[in-house]
Amino acid sequence: MLMARNQPNERMRTAQTFRFQFMSLLLLAGALPFATNGFSLGLNDEIARNSTIASLSAAIVGLLIQRRMSAYPGTGAFAYILPVYSITYGLVATALLLGRFSYSNSMLLVGFAATLLFTFVVALVINRRGGGRFYLVPGGTADLKHVSRRYEWIDLQEPVVPTGTHSVIVADLDWDHEPAWERMLAEAAIGGHTVYHVKQLRESLTGRLQIQHLSENSFGSLLPNHTYRGVKRVADILIALATIPIVVLVMLVVSVIIRMDSPGPAIFRQARMGYRGRPFIMYKFRTMVERNVGEQEDAQRRDAMTQADDNRITRVGKFLRRTRLDEIPQVFNVLKGEMSFIGPRPEAIQLSQWYETELPFYTYRHIVRPGLTGWAQINQGHVAELEDVHRKLHYDFYYIKNFSAWLDIVIALRTVGIVLLGHGWR
Repeated sequence: MLMARNQPNERMRTAQTFRFQFMSLLLLAGALPFATNGFSLGLNDEIARNSTIASLSAAIVGLLIQRRMSAYPGTGAFAYILPVYSITYGLVATALLLGRFSYSNSMLLVGFAATLLFTFVVALVINRRGGGRFYLVPGGTADLKHVSRRYEWIDLQEPVVPTGTHSVIVADLDWDHEPAWERMLAEAAIGGHTVYHVKQLRESLTGRLQIQHLSENSFGSLLPNHTYRGVKRVADILIALATIPIVVLVMLVVSVIIRMDSPGPAIFRQARMGYRGRPFIMYKFRTMVERNVGEQEDAQRRDAMTQADDNRITRVGKFLRRTRLDEIPQVFNVLKGEMSFIGPRPEAIQLSQWYETELPFYTYRHIVRPGLTGWAQINQGHVAELEDVHRKLHYDFYYIKNFSAWLDIVIALRTVGIVLLGHGWR
């Protein structure tokens, strides 16, 4: 992770920021709701007490999740604030409702609004404060200056450990450095300075993994975390089983609307390349007009590509794509084990076969189950052209290398924000 190891002063600054947020949220999420409605109810009133405790719990849990995620590579401070606190406040409200506790909706809403406003302001201040200073060791690090303007990049001219308070040293550890530079790096590490390998830092800042050859992950294997794969599959099954009874009614209503809008079946079935390179039939709501593609490979490939402002998309289809409701039927693909809720998006067979012949290591993305949403989707959106797919592949490889529950949570929360704003659809 990008900021996993900082110098003592930087760690102290981070801790002070967290303490300030924690104490401020105690005041805003607890005292402010009580001030708006609790005084009229009384300090010992059950409604005021339950509402205050619930608001405080939601705010503190949200802050802890936000703090954990803000250190994750590639995440933005603003991207998940609304989803995180919406979920925590939603969960405490659900707990109060299911437990039949008395509570005040107005107090929870005041706490939720105050928490959001305060968190957005803090994130804005932190963002404007900048991201720190990096000292670049000559040899293989020059291109980092173009990766992010949020940081200050300083070229080291001689092999002397920098004295900057919040400085971090970056070096290409695969580069054949002169002995003087090697000694400087060793002295810096012994002295407590952070020394990053340029490859890991580039991945952290961009959220992409560019590879020239297949290499092992942090577990010393080409296979993603085996334990988490099992946990993830169990979670997919449980979520799918809990979701299906809810979405069945929605699917019936949407199916009727689709049939009324344009002729053709409501469910669109398409062969996609799946887990371990096994084809499967993926379900979606039909969002385009029915057409006869033919058997020519080029025609099938072009038909599988969705362009911006594609004139084949129906009126209802535009709404379904913008809100991602067209993906709902894939919950059955998840239950069958053909997909996961989170993973690289599955491509049509014709496109997948084309990409495999043009892009090195493309097949490796099938090492995990494809998903309804993924790291590439939230960072890049829908693409089909070869150059864009190559860039998308870097995101997929990054996801596979960092395959974990926390990355899946980041993706899930950012997906919520994207769906609410309707970004990246085609």
